[in-house]
Parts: sequence; C-alpha cells; structure tokens
Amino acid sequence: MIRRFQFQTPIKTLPSLHHRLTTTTAAAVSPPPTTTPTPPPPVNPSHLLRVSTILYQQQHSPESRLHTSLSHCNFHLTHEFFLQICNKFPYSWKPIYKFHIFSQTQHFNHTSTTLNKMLDIIGKSRNIDLLWDFVQETGNRTLVTDKTYIIVVKTLASARELKKCVDFFHVMNGFGYGYDLGTLNKVVESLCGCKLVEEAKYIVQKLKGVVKPDGFTYKFLISGFCDVGDLVEGSKMWNLMVDEGFVVGIDVVEKMMDTLFKTNRFDEAMRLFQSVRVDRVDELGISSCRLVIKWMCKKDKLGQARVVFDEMRERGIEADCMTLGSLIYGFLSKARVREAYEIAEAIDNPDISVYHGLIKGLLRLKKANEATNVFREMIRRGCEPTMHTYVMLLQGHLGKRGRKGDDPLINFDTIFVGGLVKAGKSLEATKYVERVMNRGLEVPRFDYNRFLHYYSNEEGVVMFDVMSKKLREVGLFDLGDIFERYGQKMATRDKRRER
Repeated sequence: MIRRFQFQTPIKTLPSLHHRLTTTTAAAVSPPPTTTPTPPPPVNPSHLLRVSTILYQQQHSPESRLHTSLSHCNFHLTHEFFLQICNKFPYSWKPIYKFHIFSQTQHFNHTSTTLNKMLDIIGKSRNIDLLWDFVQETGNRTLVTDKTYIIVVKTLASARELKKCVDFFHVMNGFGYGYDLGTLNKVVESLCGCKLVEEAKYIVQKLKGVVKPDGFTYKFLISGFCDVGDLVEGSKMWNLMVDEGFVVGIDVVEKMMDTLFKTNRFDEAMRLFQSVRVDRVDELGISSCRLVIKWMCKKDKLGQARVVFDEMRERGIEADCMTLGSLIYGFLSKARVREAYEIAEAIDNPDISVYHGLIKGLLRLKKANEATNVFREMIRRGCEPTMHTYVMLLQGHLGKRGRKGDDPLINFDTIFVGGLVKAGKSLEATKYVERVMNRGLEVPRFDYNRFLHYYSNEEGVVMFDVMSKKLREVGLFDLGDIFERYGQKMATRDKRRER
C-alpha cells in the first residue's frame, strides 16, 4: 500500500474567475537598427575545410604563425563563413576564439548572431573566465539580445555560478539594457526547461528588488518543480503566486494534476480537479478533462471517467480522439469489449491514439490475434504505426521475456543474440547467454526496442522478410505480418524518421 504524501505547504484554494494580472515590463535599450545587407555569396567548401584544418592543427601555435597561415588561404570572411567555422568546433573554445582574434585584424564586424554563437561554444566548453570576459566585450558592442541572456545564464547556472548569474543582470544594466521582466521570464523558462529550476528560483528571488515577478514567472517555476518531481516547492510557488494576486492558469493546474497522478497521489489530484470544477468550471476545457479521464481509466476507475465524460459533453465540449482512446482502453480493461468497439466505430477519422487504446486493451485481455487485426485495420485506413505499436504487439504475442520455442528459427533468444553480435555488442550477448544457461539467475527482460533498433537498416529488411516467411511456415501468421510490415518501413534511417 502506497503511503499518502503530505504537502508541507498546502495548496491554497483557487481564486474566482478573473483575468490573470500582468506586470508592465521595463523598456530595454535595443541596439541601433542596421540596414539589411545584400545576400552574401555561398561559402566555398574547400576554403572552409582548409581554414578549419589550420585552426585545429595550429590552435596551440603562436598567434603570429596562425594568422600568417590563415592569411595565405585567401578566403572571403563573411558572417556565414564565421558561423560555419563555429559549427566545426561546437565544444572547443580555443580554435573559435583564435579565429575571432584573427577576424578583428580583417575589419570583420560581428553581429549579435555571431557573438551569441561564440558565447554558446565557450559556455559548452565550461570556460567560465573567458565567458565572463567575452560578456563584457559583447556588452560594450551593444549587441546583447535575449538569446545572449539565455546562453550566459544557462551556462553559469549549469556550473552552479549562481552569484554570477545575478551579477550578469546587474552588469547588463550597467551597459544600459535595464532590468526587463520579459527577458527574465525567457531566462526562467529556459532554465526550467533544462531542469535548472532551483537556480531559476534563486535568480528570481535575488532580483525581486529590481524586477518584480509576474504570473508567467511563477507559472514557469511551478512547471519546473513539477518536472523534477518536487511538489513541495511547486506548491510553495503556487501559494506565493496566489498571495501576490495572480490567478493560477488552467495550464498550471493541469501540470500540477498530471504530476500528482504520475507520483501516485490520485486523491490530491482529484481534490485539485474538484476545486476547479467548483470555482472555475467555465475554464475547464478538453485538455483538463482528457487528462483526468486518461488517468481514471489507467486506474480502472471507469465509472468516474464516465461521469467526467458525460459532464464534458453536457457543456458542449466535443471529445477528441485521445480522450476517446482512453475511454476505449477503460472499457476493455473492464472486459466490456462490445461498448469499446461501439465507441471506436462511431469515430469518423480515428487517429493512432484510438487504435493504441484498442490494441492495449485487447492485449490486456490476452487477445493478441484480435489486436493484430486492429493493427491491420489501422494500416488499411492509412494510419501509420509507431515503434510503440510494434513493441506492444510483440509483447502481447511473445511475452515480456520473449518467446521460448523448440524450433531455433523462432526462438527469440537465438534471434536476439544474433542481433547483438551483428551490432558489435558481443559482451552484452555473452552476458545474456550466461544468464540464460544458468537457470538459477533471473533471465533479463527481452528488450524489444533494442532488438528492433539493431535491425533498423538495409540488412534488417532482408532479415525481417526471411523471418516473416519462417514464422508463417510454423503457423505464426500474425507475427509474420508484424515483422514484414516493420521491415518494409525500416529500410533506411530516413524512413525510420518518417514513422
């Protein structure tokens, strides 16, 4: 039994419906407008290769020698050429910095794009001292943009240079850029997207005296704490947001509910949903209902899911395919097959979520052959399966550990070990065989994702074709169709991306 989690700081009641407040942002000093230049000529690939080779081979040489070698190349230095040189060294600061020094002897004028590219490379190489010096140079050139803020602060936050993160805003203010709330929000959003939410919270708190956070700032922080699974800190940000007079948006409510569901706190998530139904029912849309219905069906609470679904229909909200797919799975999990098919047949243009609901539910009922018929039907109606579709079907037919048969042609231990050897994973193959031979040890779960990935090439097309014929010879027609279809779609890596 899972012990119920208690928030140290309870989430306060949602306020009544009104528009979210926003704070007027301070105007930032923008760089002077520049005229649009004529399109530069295309970069000469031979010049690009020669310059990048010199930079790599002579990056530790004296500057005079390096500059002489570069001058003899007779290349045309443009902004596009500079950016392509940077792309050659995405994680090495020295060649790029040396090339930057050389460019200053060629009357080359940087733009915000080229400087941001350099800052990004210096940041990825974790050269904090050079990054800080280059920030000063960028500020002096008045070429700082929001992208500059994001690159610099993300690098400093990743290196736990929190004081410098705050100092960076003060330094930019000294260069005349001011404390802009919009820029701060972009930085916070970027940090939270990289799971650096603690660092984002620190920056917001330290800058609170000069930049007052608004509803969007708290929204990004709450979402960030939910992404890292820290619901206690997320609820603190929630309460702070309410205390300062901002309305918690429905998207933030959905994020909190989803995190509560994922962490097995079903009761807390439902209490939050009920509070929204009482105070802000008009704001509940299809996304909120879909989220609740999906998790109710996963938890085998079909009755509650039907209540939410009926209420949604009474309010005039049309159900989408993802919602109906969740309901279909919910009915099948209760062995109510006829009702599930009635919902599916009533959909005019079903997408893959509907078919996945059918396949997953039928496999739960141990009806692998019927699930394969659904697979054939979705292909016939032009809905392309994904990797998840194939993995579900293979697990349904073969079990989570793979099929054990007397015939070596259809014994998946043999096929899996052969795939590992062909992929150059002989050590993994040896370990797998040792565990299979020693029945006292637990045989590891068959990794269908890895199996399909290793054969997703031109050689795999032939293998899957031969394999499907052999499976049909022993009467496994469903498996033969599945592997034949997968082989047709996985001829090259480009086709795999189209899937």
